[in-house]
Amino acid sequence: MTNNKKPYVKPTIIKLQSGLMNKFGVSPYYARKVRSNIDGVSIEELTKQFGSPLFVFSEKTIRNTIREAKEAFATRYPNVTFSWSYKTNYIDAINAIYHQEGSIAEVVSEMEYDKARKLGISGENIIFNGPHKSIPALKKAVQEGAKIHIDHFDEIDDLETVAAELNKEIPVAIRLNLDSGIQPQWSRFGFNLESGQALDAVRRINMGGKLRLNGLHCHIGTFILEPNAYKTQTEKMVKFAYELEDMLGISIEYFDIGGGFPSKSKLKGTYLPPDVSVPPIDNYAEKISQGLFNALKPGHFPKLYLETGRGLIDEAGYLITTVFASKRLPDGRKSYVLDAGVNLLFTATWYKFTIETDREMQGLGEPALLNGPLCMNIDILDEGSMLPPMKRGTRLILSPVGAYNVTQWMQFIEYRPAVVLINENQVEIIREKEDLSDILRRERLPKRLRLA
Repeated sequence: MTNNKKPYVKPTIIKLQSGLMNKFGVSPYYARKVRSNIDGVSIEELTKQFGSPLFVFSEKTIRNTIREAKEAFATRYPNVTFSWSYKTNYIDAINAIYHQEGSIAEVVSEMEYDKARKLGISGENIIFNGPHKSIPALKKAVQEGAKIHIDHFDEIDDLETVAAELNKEIPVAIRLNLDSGIQPQWSRFGFNLESGQALDAVRRINMGGKLRLNGLHCHIGTFILEPNAYKTQTEKMVKFAYELEDMLGISIEYFDIGGGFPSKSKLKGTYLPPDVSVPPIDNYAEKISQGLFNALKPGHFPKLYLETGRGLIDEAGYLITTVFASKRLPDGRKSYVLDAGVNLLFTATWYKFTIETDREMQGLGEPALLNGPLCMNIDILDEGSMLPPMKRGTRLILSPVGAYNVTQWMQFIEYRPAVVLINENQVEIIREKEDLSDILRRERLPKRLRLA
């Protein structure tokens, strides 16, 4: 005789404020969103072929997003070039798509510089930013014609050393930090405009006689939700450029206004959903153009560089993960153990991802935690969401996760998963899943410690 009784589960009473909004402006009910496919390729097929967890990128979304951004700026200002921010996501296939779409490379380290060069990007199409550039890295960038943006006074000394060794004048830009009306103000990088430090840096460059200033760079922050901040930024940068021309006879050929445009990610602690709180790219293009035209002399159209990253890639990325186990915590909450955690989604610290299941789920939702596979109490991808009862093997699709996760992920406890790209219903692997050989390749075991 077959026993069809369901296993006994001890009842748990949890207070719910049904129908009310919580302090984060979110209904306590879980939105029963189901995603059976990504760009026409089924979740089942993806995990069957490439396993779980799995990062998936939509090439269609990437290309549509960069084209929309380029159109927003090109229709407002006649001399714009996009530079893809490598640190946001530097998988070669992702970089190559942006380069195919006309973006040059923006890098912040020698590693990223080498990656761009190996991909076939010429030095003259690389913007070299960052506070740490070794003299060998600077020498290589100078010889290859890269645009070097100076971050501090010591870098001026280093570049003068390189100039003397190569017996050539080096064109450079300096990075500014300034008050654009938002807080916190990013003051760690570059030279402060309001205090006069930036002017001191320019005078120092002039005094050395080995470098030639031809550009100004400023990156005011990240996930900037106020387009007017960019208007203030551009006006101040242009005004400073004309002051340098009047005082020192310096001609600024280009302005690099950085990036920082937000994606449709939901910041933890915010009240409004991203569709409401995040302005469209047109708003940023409009304010930046206003700032330029307000300050530029008639008929003067210097080159404008944009170092866009998050706002162009985040929505193109998904992480498929699988429910491995579930348990009841002492405080009554349900915990689901997933095969992906903060080792793969570092940005879970700041963002609340959209959670979708690969199938319809029956049953009453309840507050639950999504825990990863790490033996770390902080391994939490989501907490407080109302989730339906989920069986072992249920696939969850988290998004948007395209920005900063596959560059900040950790090889910690677990192997890093495969990354795939979907193009017109075809799936191509763009980074293979790791195995033990990847972990051990750089290790060396002394002969005296070998066990066999």
